Amino acid sequence: MRFGVLTGGGDCPGLNAVIRAIIRKGERVFGDEIIGFVDAWEGVMSRRTLPITVESMRGTLPRGGTVLGTTRGSPLDSPDGVDRVRSTISEMGIDGLIIIGGNGSLTVGEILFREHRIPVLGVPKTIDNDIEGTDLTFGFNTAVQIATDAIDRLHTTAESHDRVMVVEVMGRHSGWIATHAGLAGGAAVVLIPERPFDIDEVCERLVRRHSRGRFASIVVVAEGSRPAEGTIELPDQTRDEYGHVRLGGIGSIVAAEIGLRTGFETRPVLLGHVQRGGTPTAFDRVLSTRFGVAAVDAAREGKWGSMVALRDNNIVTVPLAEAAGRSRTVDPDLVSNVAEMFFA
Repeated sequence: MRFGVLTGGGDCPGLNAVIRAIIRKGERVFGDEIIGFVDAWEGVMSRRTLPITVESMRGTLPRGGTVLGTTRGSPLDSPDGVDRVRSTISEMGIDGLIIIGGNGSLTVGEILFREHRIPVLGVPKTIDNDIEGTDLTFGFNTAVQIATDAIDRLHTTAESHDRVMVVEVMGRHSGWIATHAGLAGGAAVVLIPERPFDIDEVCERLVRRHSRGRFASIVVVAEGSRPAEGTIELPDQTRDEYGHVRLGGIGSIVAAEIGLRTGFETRPVLLGHVQRGGTPTAFDRVLSTRFGVAAVDAAREGKWGSMVALRDNNIVTVPLAEAAGRSRTVDPDLVSNVAEMFFA
């Protein structure tokens, strides 16, 4: 068989491990031919490909990023986009496309399958861990480890200068990274999109810590966190070329408010894209490999319109419709169990 592979959306650690696993399973076990499309859907529509084989993928298991490149564009954004995708598949003799992507890419894939019967299969990818239908996405474990390492380092400088350090991490609609890194890193306060925060409550917690002789504190803020209505005025938000709200900056706003209201020396720290880069953890390498192997099996079984997923530590396939257009938020039970100690 002949499959096309593309990586869409934001990059994350583990993408190359998935591609490598697809190649090794498809080429070595079944003799399949794998076509790598460069820069996601742009490559599919313009037929820009990269030869990928077992040999060419050697040494990529520990490498971050994606050898195929990635963009956030979609064939649904242009009048002839779907026809160009269909033409590429037909004229190149491709049996189907394996899409390694996040919410946006998987939603596009689901629409292409449901409305246009284009054979696609999804592999869930995002550091945010916010894709429905799977217990975990690869990239998340690495991002949490990177954020936790940063928090560990910030503890020492915060304690040396008696400062409050406000660490902004990624998390547009869900606070998975903030929650896990905040708990693992011993943060005093964690702010997440699922729970609008009261800045007065945040400051009260820090003041109470200060009164107990804890003069240094770490506050972890997910980039999509928002204050409770009527508490803080936020600046107008801009959008990128794809219509997505540009996030980032809430950490600086929170830090400024804390400093103003408490008088404590406060510093914002924006981790940004460092969370996306670098070597994937062992856990993410294994999960990525399991996803890649399962994707080949599912494609050969004709399970188009589905997505490989982790459920109860087993790799299964679920309908793409379970993930399309939806965001998986932090488990309310997890928040409620530790809210009094960490969440404002």
